[in-house]
Amino acid sequence: MKLNANAMTNFNFVELRKWWFGLSAVLILASIAALLIFGLRFSIDFVGGSLMQLGFATGAPITQEVSATLTEIGFEGVTVQSVDANQGLLIRTASLTEEQHQSALTIMRVKFGEFTELRFDSIGPVIGDELRRSALIGLITTLVLIGLYINWAFRKVSDPVESWKYGLITMACAAHDIIIPLGVFAVLGHYYHWEVGTAFIAAMLTILGYSISDTVVVFDRTRENLSHKPDESFAQTVEKSIQQTYIRSINTSVTVILALSAILVFGGDSTRAFALALLIGVLVGTYSSIFFASPALVEWELRRSSR
Repeated sequence: MKLNANAMTNFNFVELRKWWFGLSAVLILASIAALLIFGLRFSIDFVGGSLMQLGFATGAPITQEVSATLTEIGFEGVTVQSVDANQGLLIRTASLTEEQHQSALTIMRVKFGEFTELRFDSIGPVIGDELRRSALIGLITTLVLIGLYINWAFRKVSDPVESWKYGLITMACAAHDIIIPLGVFAVLGHYYHWEVGTAFIAAMLTILGYSISDTVVVFDRTRENLSHKPDESFAQTVEKSIQQTYIRSINTSVTVILALSAILVFGGDSTRAFALALLIGVLVGTYSSIFFASPALVEWELRRSSR
């Protein structure tokens, strides 16, 4: 599906910027509220512990019974979740030794019958904390470096907007595109036990690259149009730049969204969180690059001029 280049020629993106800013504010505030109320449900990659995935041919036992059985015999931090249409269980506990792992499997077989162990992961709490800290540092460092690079790349564009404003707004858009998926996963983690792990961090870094690439396309066209020194206002130049690039951004995003939707629907549990995070990020990133980034430049310039 491709958009017609003339489909929205009468639509003024910059003129309606207050609506886009309002929508972004609502999404950001809702996401922050979800993070504060629910928090993120971290996988064992970040908090440490052990994870067992068991498959039952005749249907999984009741999760409360499994949790009570393992807790009664001394296992700590036990949480049990049904998966695969109630044919399997995900069991999380505090970090287990191999002896404790085999003991848990034996007790489960005696109490609930035969099953197949599909997965077993175990990470110590120290390693989990280190991974979480490294992931946070990686995200922040990437964001800052990208902002500095945009500032350098647009160093020759100083009229009427200084180059550092391009970099700052690019960083703001990237943060915008990261916070919203985080808020969605806070809700999914609370109600549906979706977890945030290393794959999610990989998705966030991918979103940063995709979103910023899309934003820079519009900024670069603005820089090109400004270099011609047209007899028009900065707002008109930005509007023209958006009109010249938004079709390309939307059509590119649609192809990516179709591929991610296929992974989300037909992929396994191991790729579903990654695909959903990317899908949300691409949608939000496309929106911010067209409706938020360049209009924010115009708003900043108009406020400066009015002062």
